[in-house]
Amino acid sequence: MEKEFGLHDIVEMKKPHPCGVNRWKVIRMGADIRIKCEGCAHSVLLPRKEFVRKLKKVLEKHEE
Repeated sequence: MEKEFGLHDIVEMKKPHPCGVNRWKVIRMGADIRIKCEGCAHSVLLPRKEFVRKLKKVLEKHEE
């Protein structure tokens, strides 16, 4: 099952961020995916494979 996500989408991960928020914005895509916590603005860089494994669902699609 391929989860569809794109740049600037809001996603939910399997584990929430230590700050207590589980809303992340995809801010960079490539071989690595950079996501930014919507609560405290901390950003994390994950390899694409790991990101796809840890992704729970896409909450909001970014509209062009």
